[in-house]
Amino acid sequence: KVEEVLTDGRRIITFHNGTKKEISADKRMTTISFFNGDVKKIMPDQRVIYYYADAQTTHTAYPDGLEVLQFPNNQIEKHYPDGTQEIVFPDHTVKCLYSDGFKETFFPDGTVVKVEKNGDKIVVFSNGQKEVHTAQFKRREYPDGTVKTVYCNGRQETKYSTGRVRIKDEEGNIILDKK
Repeated sequence: KVEEVLTDGRRIITFHNGTKKEISADKRMTTISFFNGDVKKIMPDQRVIYYYADAQTTHTAYPDGLEVLQFPNNQIEKHYPDGTQEIVFPDHTVKCLYSDGFKETFFPDGTVVKVEKNGDKIVVFSNGQKEVHTAQFKRREYPDGTVKTVYCNGRQETKYSTGRVRIKDEEGNIILDKK
């Protein structure tokens, strides 16, 4: 290796494989430029910023354990020390994955999807409608109070806000229509 000390106090160490390590005059910042184009910076606040040249991705590790990845398509992922992950997609959709298995996705149009650890899903649409999906049924709730449920066996039940109840069997035949 070759080590240079510059007049401003910086030190530059060049290794045989082409990797260069630069240490600031105050020794608080180090930049390592690897032969493959990757760059690792250790900042004065102890952040470690690693740029992967081939993937054009930046990985920043903070002293408190937070890790942030920035991808070339503008997707950003935050990995928190408690296991929570937050992903912001290029279209501004935000997905949160919690360490207990719960997931939430917030879409730009205002739709929110929540998925429980057991797979049950709740979708709240920006128009006020709500859907609940479980292994047993799918149910849509409308702002006027109408509730339509489709069971896993194909049976459909609609309860209207007026009090009317309509039930259809698996083939779609009306078996009850109580007004």
